[in-house]
Amino acid sequence: MKVVTTIREVREQVNAWRQADNSIGLVPTMGFLHEGHQSLMQAAKQDNQKVIVTIFVNPIQFGPSEDLASYPRDLERDKIACEQVGVDLIFCPDASEMYSPNFNSYVDVNELTEALCGKRRPGHFKGVCTVVTKLFNIAQPDRAYFGQKDAQQLAVIKRMVTDLNFNIEIIGCPIVRESDGLAKSSRNSYLSESERVAAVCLYQAIECAKAMIHKGEKSVNVITQAMQELISKQPLAKVDYIEFVDLATLKSVDLLAQDSLCALAVYIGKTRLIDNFIYQHD
Repeated sequence: MKVVTTIREVREQVNAWRQADNSIGLVPTMGFLHEGHQSLMQAAKQDNQKVIVTIFVNPIQFGPSEDLASYPRDLERDKIACEQVGVDLIFCPDASEMYSPNFNSYVDVNELTEALCGKRRPGHFKGVCTVVTKLFNIAQPDRAYFGQKDAQQLAVIKRMVTDLNFNIEIIGCPIVRESDGLAKSSRNSYLSESERVAAVCLYQAIECAKAMIHKGEKSVNVITQAMQELISKQPLAKVDYIEFVDLATLKSVDLLAQDSLCALAVYIGKTRLIDNFIYQHD
């Protein structure tokens, strides 16, 4: 496994692989890797002859009051996680390698970014789309892998790839969870012991919603109210949003009459966690 820090080194390696007719899978990450990231690497390994993992805490997707400075970083630990899966190349650039001092070109996707996290984190998806576009141009992969936990991000990137005619297949991979149901996340490392126990309320709310739907409940208002009530019993938790949206457009829905995404963001103490599930209409 090679670890490189410059765009030139990535391109040289990719050119060599292309000359040998190798297919390439890309897993973009912000590091502090966990089993969820490794599941993306494993999927990339199955589908491609070579796998690139990028580790880059992208400054332009963080708002001024967000956790850019404190975002967890541990490159040595990340290298081990990649080696365990058999990754071929890690690209871990500095911000100065990715953004020149007069950098002034951005990629923005409209509509899909106006709901859910996009509504609450202005500029976030503009930063995500810009860095992902740059990584696609640098690595030139056949396929790129993203987790379903960031469901809005996955939808936005799929739309961007379609709209801008990238010759890249975007593959979404299932959420990986802890034994008690909490979705794996790098930000889980922020949680204290008591907050970690409290955080399972996101998964409990999802299971509550699924049970209600299974019994025939179709009213989004009734389901979200039950989810809110369940989470509100946990004193360390504060709901940012719970929303059901059309899976294709991410527009709000009132009744479950089409394929829908239920997405939620909840503060556990100061840590904002997200989770979701997909409802498929019969």
